[in-house]
Amino acid sequence: MKTVFTNGCFDILHPGHILFLKEAKLLGDLLIVGLNSDYSVSELKPGRPINGQLHRRLMLEALDSVDLVIVFDEPTPAKLIYDIRPSVIVKGSDYTLNDIAGADAVRSWGGSVEILQITPGFSTTSLLDRIKKS
Repeated sequence: MKTVFTNGCFDILHPGHILFLKEAKLLGDLLIVGLNSDYSVSELKPGRPINGQLHRRLMLEALDSVDLVIVFDEPTPAKLIYDIRPSVIVKGSDYTLNDIAGADAVRSWGGSVEILQITPGFSTTSLLDRIKKS
């Protein structure tokens, strides 16, 4: 079974997330999403999350493309990646290969790192900015 892993905050789930996760699922048999905990999100993005980890997890688990969601507290999912040992790590094109936690580990056991094009016009930050302006 080919396991695909991605991670993120998924604070306000939007069409860009949905399309990304659908495309990630096509790269293997099982898609595991590492979800930043509320603590982890607050350390990375002051003033966030908007939605708590239980709600964010519930939204992700409702998607057909997502097989498993694992919440993690660390700033990066590196430890989780070592534990899961996925065949593929997937991130969006707003990342470079050097920025992807666990990339070297996955490649060391014969896996791959895939960078998928993100959908223009969709980001949690831009949604929050629009809400603030209205």
